[in-house]
Amino acid sequence: MKNSILIILIITLCLSCGNDDAILTNERTLPPITQIGANTFGCYIDELLFIPRNGSGTFNSNDPAAIVWGDPSGNLEYQEYALYDYVSEKTSSIFIHIQGIHQNGDITYVIDKSNGLTNIDGLDHTYMHCRVWRDDVGNYQNYLSYENSGTITITNYNFYGRLVSGTFSGSVRNYQEPHDTIQITNGRFDFNWETLDETDFP
Repeated sequence: MKNSILIILIITLCLSCGNDDAILTNERTLPPITQIGANTFGCYIDELLFIPRNGSGTFNSNDPAAIVWGDPSGNLEYQEYALYDYVSEKTSSIFIHIQGIHQNGDITYVIDKSNGLTNIDGLDHTYMHCRVWRDDVGNYQNYLSYENSGTITITNYNFYGRLVSGTFSGSVRNYQEPHDTIQITNGRFDFNWETLDETDFP
């Protein structure tokens, strides 16, 4: 009887250790920099980790964490990426517009001024903006890129393979308080836009 109790205790301890290890290894971190269409994205916004995560949505459909826009034929002169974190208590989002990607491919693009809009309402150059929660003011704030405020380096653009990968960093200014500037750092993305809408971002 004592041996049975001892065996049960050992098994319980082993399972507990395994669960602790799983919790530790599942901590959210930046994804590795890859160029294979892994459908990953990550960066730091004002030193806080941003990883897109799907929302529960309504009417049996999730809120997608990552969306790529652009003309599938390649005729449009831009591609846009909208990323959302629907899971964190204070959600956030980031939007990136790359002008001329179909024509120029794998080069470094200079990030310029954003007007906070997208698609045809946005500007005809590369830009980004984000929406983040600020504890110091107790609400969400919109931050826009400005002239020569960063770079996006495309490391792999394959239109026929539907792949786009790259790294980015830059500064963005508060839309209402231009003296309030924050940094976006260590950005990386690796998308296959044919399979992106099927990808789970937990």
